[in-house]
This record gives sequence, structure tokens and C-alpha cells, in this order.
Amino acid sequence: MNQLISEQAKIGKNVFIGHNTIIEDGVVIGDDSRIEENVIIRKGTELGERSIICANSIIGEHTMAFYNGTEEEPLTIGSDSLIRSGSIIYTGSRIGHHFQTGHQVTIREKSRIGNHVSVGTISDIQGDCEIGDYVRMHSNVHIGQKSVIKPYVWIFPYVVLTNDPTPPSEELVGVVIESFAIIATGAILLPGVHIEEDCLVAAGAIVTKDVHQYEVVGGNPAKVISDVRKIKNHVTGEAAYPWKYHFERNMPWESLGYNAWKIGRE
Repeated sequence: MNQLISEQAKIGKNVFIGHNTIIEDGVVIGDDSRIEENVIIRKGTELGERSIICANSIIGEHTMAFYNGTEEEPLTIGSDSLIRSGSIIYTGSRIGHHFQTGHQVTIREKSRIGNHVSVGTISDIQGDCEIGDYVRMHSNVHIGQKSVIKPYVWIFPYVVLTNDPTPPSEELVGVVIESFAIIATGAILLPGVHIEEDCLVAAGAIVTKDVHQYEVVGGNPAKVISDVRKIKNHVTGEAAYPWKYHFERNMPWESLGYNAWKIGRE
């Protein structure tokens, strides 16, 4: 079994390390974790306990700062995380507990990601982003630099968050998405737009201006087409939105209901 594990690394108890794995100086791996085959974990990375790094991933990848001779900030990933095969996570980010990726995900430096976040296969987070707890991203999602995504946001496949009002330029303006918003498949959000709470951006929409609470927008350019509170579940005929009152699987209010959970937090 070929392994290159630095003597300066701190490996916890009951950690499995697969063959052809490289673990560099200062790496910390929590107890009961699993590092599979052909994984590289770069200098200074901290991985929480009970986490899994699947085959052919690079954790703590170097930024351009390294190649220019500048000291890099370390990468931290919380406990109970699952990084699936082929993923590359750059150094200099802070990622919370119960983090999960699909395959071949890229996450650039200076990302600040909360707890219970899921990033789907072949998605790309371009760094210097803020992503809150329980955000769900499906496959092939692109998150541009300077994006801010608040907790409990759903982002479906092939969504793009842009950031350059006059490309190419150095003046980046990120998209802001407030809690409980939904961005449906194939939507494109232009630089600087603000998506307020409980909105629904329809599939394929090109969003060029702010979307206000409860609005449903669609089209190119996106226009208001409804109010989410008017939308019914096609199966039950009951109200479907705001979704937090009608969906609870894997959410912190599961088995309680959103209102009871919220009251308990106040």
C-alpha cells in the first residue's frame, strides 16, 4: 500500500487511509474518518471527525498565492462531511459540519459555507462566497464570486449566478439570495440582483432586477407572473408555498413543523 503521510500530520483514531494517498504537513484528520484511494490532502487542512473523502479528490488545493510564494490560509471542513470522488476544494475556506458534495465539485478559496450544505455533482463555487446553513444545490450549478446565499435556499440544476456587470472587468458585484428562496432549473441571475425571502424564480428565467418577497418571476427578462401563495400542489390541491410550511425532510423542523420549530428558537 503506497502512502505518503507527513510525520507532522495529526491523524485521529480509527482513521482509514487508502492506497496512493498523500497527507501533507500540519493536516489534522478527526477520529473515525475515511480517506479513500488517490486522495491528496494539502498542508494545514483540518477535517472534522467521522468525515469521508472519496477517491481521486484534492482537499486544500493550492491557490495562485502559493505559486507566487505567499502563505496561504488553511482549509477547515467540519465533522460528518462527505466529499465524493473527483472533488477539488481549495485552501483558505471555512466549511461547516455535515457538508456533502456530489462528484467532481470544485470549491475555490475564501468560501464561507455553513452547516448541512449540499453541493451537487459538477457544481462550481468560484470562491469569496457566503453560503448559509441548509442550502441545497443540485448538479451543474455555477456560483460566481461575491455571491451571498442565505440559509434554507434551494438551487436547482444548471443555475448560474453571475457577478460582472461589464465583462470582462475587475468590478465584481455578487448576487444576494435571501432565505427560503427557490431558484429553479436553468435560471440565470445577473450581477447584483437581490432575491428576497420566499421567492420563486421559474425555470429558465433571466433575472435582471430585484425580486421581492413572495414574487414568482419568469421569462427573459424575468417579470412577475404570480405570487407563491397562490400556487397549489398539483397532487393534493393544497397550498405549496412558502415551502417551509409544507416541506420538512432533512430540515431542522422535521417532525415539528416550521412554526413550532421557530417558536422554540425564539
